[in-house]
Parts: sequence; C-alpha cells; structure tokens
Amino acid sequence: MEYRFADRISKVSPSAIRELFKFTQDPEVISFAAGSPSQEAFPVEELKEIANEIFSEMPYGVLKYGVSEGYEPLRQQIKDAMKAEKTFREEADNLFITSGAQQVMDLLTKTICNEHDVVLSEEPAFVGSLNTFKTYNVDLVGVKVGADGMDIDDLEAKLEKYGDRVKFIYTIPNFQNPMGFTMPIEKRKALYDLAKKYQVIVLEDNPYGKLRTSGEEVANIKTFDDEGLVVYAGTFSKILAPGIRVGYVIGPEKLIAKMIVGKQATDVHTSLFAQVLASKFIERTNMPEYFKSLQAIYRKKVDFMSEQIDKYLLDYVTYNKPEGGLFIWCQLKDGIDMQAFCKKALENKVAVVPGSSFMIDGQNINSFRLNFSNPSDEDIVKGMQLLAKTAESMIK
Repeated sequence: MEYRFADRISKVSPSAIRELFKFTQDPEVISFAAGSPSQEAFPVEELKEIANEIFSEMPYGVLKYGVSEGYEPLRQQIKDAMKAEKTFREEADNLFITSGAQQVMDLLTKTICNEHDVVLSEEPAFVGSLNTFKTYNVDLVGVKVGADGMDIDDLEAKLEKYGDRVKFIYTIPNFQNPMGFTMPIEKRKALYDLAKKYQVIVLEDNPYGKLRTSGEEVANIKTFDDEGLVVYAGTFSKILAPGIRVGYVIGPEKLIAKMIVGKQATDVHTSLFAQVLASKFIERTNMPEYFKSLQAIYRKKVDFMSEQIDKYLLDYVTYNKPEGGLFIWCQLKDGIDMQAFCKKALENKVAVVPGSSFMIDGQNINSFRLNFSNPSDEDIVKGMQLLAKTAESMIK
C-alpha cells in the first residue's frame, strides 16, 4: 500500500541528533552528540530507595489514573520554588505537570495556533521544539541571534512584518541549546517590552537554568510578566533524570486551563509514579545543596572540554565558553565545510551535531555543537585530537 502522510508530518525531517544516536551505539565512536545530562549526576541510589518505598507503602496510589493537572504535592512544591524566584504569581498564574518540557511546546502550539499562524523562534534553536512547531503546520520564522541571544531589532522587524499572525515567540534564555549563550537582563526586558507592545505570547523554555557553572544568575523573563504574556516551561530532565519524563508549565490561568484540555486529549496525565518519585525526592533533599553538587560536576566538565578545545582545536574553530548548560557551540574557520567536516569526523569515529540541524529549513551554517556532559575525560582528549586531525586533513 502507498501511504499518504499528513502535511503536518511529511514536512518534518527526522531529528539529526536521534539519527546520529544510531551511529553512537558503536562502542568505538566517541559521541559529543548527546543532549542528556551526565550519568554521574543521576541520584540513582536515592531514587532506588524512594521507588522501593513507593511500592511498599502506596503501590495502588501510583498505578491508578491521576488527575490531568498533576500530583498535587509536586505541583505545590514547584509553585513554592517558583514563587521564591518570582516566576509564579498566585493571583494570576496556574501550573500543571507535563510529560517532559517538550510537551509544553506541543500543548501551547496545539492550543493557540492554527495552520499558517506564525511562530517566531531564535535561530539556530533546539531541534525538538522546531519539529514540534512544524507538526502543526505553522509558519516558523527565524530571528537572528548573536553571542548574547536574540537580536531585538530583528525581532521587532519580524513582529511588525507578520502582525497579528504571530502567535508566540520562542526562546531559551539560559545556556541556549545549541549555542550556549545566556541572554542578559536588558535584552530579556527588551524582549518582554516588545511582547507587550505587540501583545504576543513569549514561550520561555528553561531546561538548564539550575546548571549554572559561572557568572551571575539572571531573572527569568516570566518575572516581568504583569500582563499574562509569558508561558514558562520547566523540567526535571536535566536536574533529576530525563527518562522519568516529568516537566511543568506555568502560565496565565485561562491559557493553562485550555492547555490542560489539550493534554487530556494527548496522554490524559503524566506518569503518576514518576511524579511521586520526583516529589518525594524534593521532600527529602536539600535542593540548594543538591543544585550546587550538579553545578560542580558540570563546571569540571565544561572547564576540561574548553581546555582541550584550546589545546587542540583553536587553529580550526572559534567558540564562546558557556556559563552553564550542556553544550559548546563551535564556529569552523574559513576553508572548512561544516557538512563535510561532520561526515569526515564520523568516519574518524567522532560524532558531533552539524549546525544545520538547528536551523528551521536546514540551512548550511559553518558551525557544530559539542556536548560536554556525557563523554569521559579520556574520550574528550581523544575526541579533540581526532577532530583536529579531521580539520587539518580538510584544509590540506
């Protein structure tokens, strides 16, 4: 049978990162392509103990259906934490639990976008979000970025050009994926001021915010939100474990109510066991100290990879060391083609993600992304040597 696919999915290409994952199953391949946190950071023993307690004390409580809004103790814990950060306003906002933060992208798009409405996204941007937006047949428009995030002049030009068709602006202001930049407070305020001027929603995606390794903390865009324009996506994927698929969304009451209806039509509710696991972990953990322990792990890793880039790759790339997160973005110098470089690197048993993977239409840009959270120190050293060898062979 010849299958005729819906436009919303036929236009979406497989994630280059997920495709690379197939090659990285080869034990000889050194992978800098992953997007997950370090296994070293997973609190395995604590979660094992909690899981045993859950099934000893309340097995039926976690095996039955739950409410779509989420496990109430967990919701309250997140509200309390977000209130302390001024990211949740009791009088205006609501919050519910999602199946990972990417579901927030899906539910917001489902809730407010019709086909050919416009979504403005910083570009390059997280490929998972871009593909989610594309499945709703929106017109996805990129906004230029610099070393400190979204170009505000270009953003306003796009808001002016597309007018009422623009439904929301997508940004990762902290340690952006893939570029690693942190948007300064002045630019966050300017972005929100434009959202107010044009009455457009901002989707603030913050998966890496607690993984700061240097610099000063910057207030979330949501903290400025006095008109109900910001939807904030958070997750436990980077601070606990990605496999449990627990995220959350904060937003204005009326919008959240409609998004919950959308969730009911998608998966009814997030895994109740996973929610209870996360809740009990928070309950018994000194979270500020826990975050410090994670930051120490990633500080060591980003420092070590930066040192090895400086040692082996500086003749071939430029980069800015990020203040946190999981990624380093490298710009290849003139004379080295990115696609050919990434292909040749894979032949040399090193996997990196080509920059084109993070572009809306797959445009070729002379950059690639490195993940520093997963590889061992030994693999980082060997991988940088092999990448340098790859680049040198292409210049010759």
